[in-house]
Amino acid sequence: MRTRKLGTQGLEAAAIGYGAMGITTAYGAADEAGGIAAIRRAHELGVTMFDTAELYGHGTGSNETIVGRAVAPFRDEITLATKFGWVLPLNPEKLYDSRPEHIREVADASLRYLGVDRLDLFYQHRVDPDVPIEDVAGTVGELVEEGKVQYFGLSEAGPDTIRRAHAVHPVSALQSEFSIFERATAEEVLPTVRELGIGFVAYSPLGRGFLTGDVKPAGDYAEDDMRRNDARWQPGNYEKNLAAIGQLRELAAGKGSTVTQLALAWLLAQGEDIVPIPGTRSVARVEENAAAADVELTADDLARIDEIVPHGAFGARYPEIMMPRG
Repeated sequence: MRTRKLGTQGLEAAAIGYGAMGITTAYGAADEAGGIAAIRRAHELGVTMFDTAELYGHGTGSNETIVGRAVAPFRDEITLATKFGWVLPLNPEKLYDSRPEHIREVADASLRYLGVDRLDLFYQHRVDPDVPIEDVAGTVGELVEEGKVQYFGLSEAGPDTIRRAHAVHPVSALQSEFSIFERATAEEVLPTVRELGIGFVAYSPLGRGFLTGDVKPAGDYAEDDMRRNDARWQPGNYEKNLAAIGQLRELAAGKGSTVTQLALAWLLAQGEDIVPIPGTRSVARVEENAAAADVELTADDLARIDEIVPHGAFGARYPEIMMPRG
């Protein structure tokens, strides 16, 4: 699989990455065996960026532990990313915690759970309005100097926050939601990250699974599956989004690909500095995702996608309380 340069700080990754959240969080019961098999197959296919977070283990380290176990045989061949910054267990009154002492606590815990001596990429998961971003960048910069972290990243940060952080310590990557279904956030920050030489990592590149076409109405998902409450799956929005998927599937079929591969290829076509990190617990899905790196879209294909989904999906991407503010 071809490699992409993520900005100018030396960070590189294969064109398709892997997001580990769904192994333990948000999509029903955890599946350790499936997650490990998926991660190892992804590596066999050339994937080099593997993404986890403190949040995905709900503060227990379960997700990072699984990822660490899965990548142990090839740890030195990959980029291992994790994140800090939430109050866990989740607290609606106080969602974020990026105090310097907490950043250090999370870093040490993540090193222990992952079973590594260095975090390749350490993201602030969400901007904490109570802690100046300069303090956050300075703390991660100290961790870099100490050898515990290699690269500093931000997630869902706005242009001003990115600039202020970058002025204290170089930001190597920004991670935000970006897909055919969600474009506004990325389009707001892409000019800034490109000006500053920062790479872009696209999470939820398949619209939390909607862009795979393997969907059902919200009420048909388990109680512990986030799609049960996702606005895109609710009556009214669901039918409109499903109609768009039908048209995208038709376009993909004409190219001998799946709608999943079309969605990932669309992201890759948005710039050589973008790496999507689809997540799955299925080896077959990993293989499908990896093959998207070889799908070439023409200008006509891209124009047709814009016709089908001109403004993203119907329905907000998060409930209001979870919307990033940074």
